[in-house]
Amino acid sequence: MRPPRGPAPKKRFGQHFLHDPAVIGRIVAAIGPRPGEVLVEIGPGTGALTQALLPASDTLHAVEIDRDLIASLQARFGAAGLVLYRADALDFDFCRLAEQGRPLRLAGNLPYNISTPLLFHLLEHIGCIRDMHFMVQKEVADRLCAAPGSKTYGRLSVMVQWRCRVTRLFTVGPGAFTPPPKVDSALIRLQPHETPPAKVSDPQAFARIVRAAFGQRRKALRNSLRELLDDSVFHGCGIDPRRRAETLTVEEFACLSNASIPREKP
Repeated sequence: MRPPRGPAPKKRFGQHFLHDPAVIGRIVAAIGPRPGEVLVEIGPGTGALTQALLPASDTLHAVEIDRDLIASLQARFGAAGLVLYRADALDFDFCRLAEQGRPLRLAGNLPYNISTPLLFHLLEHIGCIRDMHFMVQKEVADRLCAAPGSKTYGRLSVMVQWRCRVTRLFTVGPGAFTPPPKVDSALIRLQPHETPPAKVSDPQAFARIVRAAFGQRRKALRNSLRELLDDSVFHGCGIDPRRRAETLTVEEFACLSNASIPREKP
């Protein structure tokens, strides 16, 4: 299958344009867009997924940083109702697109070089999001789905799993993209929890503890968190301070975070 015509991929933007119609069909089926929903595509590229989503959606917004792609997308889909924003998705305020009673449904083939920081950015907008369907590197999908104790379990795993239910939908080979990446990709679904798996009293304290714990993941928690917690907090949560960060569940991190709040606040 010949890839769509348009501006050439730019390495600085980490662009690998999706072009396989069978894969695109599976993505749209996984999203299942319905009338009345607000869809937002991140990084539409040459518009292969855009073209498939437009007929199935009342409102389709797209955030794209590449000015050459913006011009091409506007020429092809502007009359069909696509609303384009030339912006860096890492700085974009997604919640401004949400409407009362109509949370956002996000989708996209995420640029490989920003997928992790973009996911952290989107967690800050979780209150206005219904779900997210993203194509990411298989390695990133592995980290998102990882369980405690595995080598791929880390800060991204904990922060996303606290906020969302993560589902790996299917894997895609390099041939579905132009240019072909050197790794496999995977489509993942993120659905914000109605009730998080653990109650967190202070999200900033939680994020700070998770970041510090995995910042020195080979060290025992007693050492990696020594500036934030003392042994009494570990014992109060029933956690051996000799354990390492990758062994803790989301619930255990929440317990440490909640117990640390009185000490951190003046």
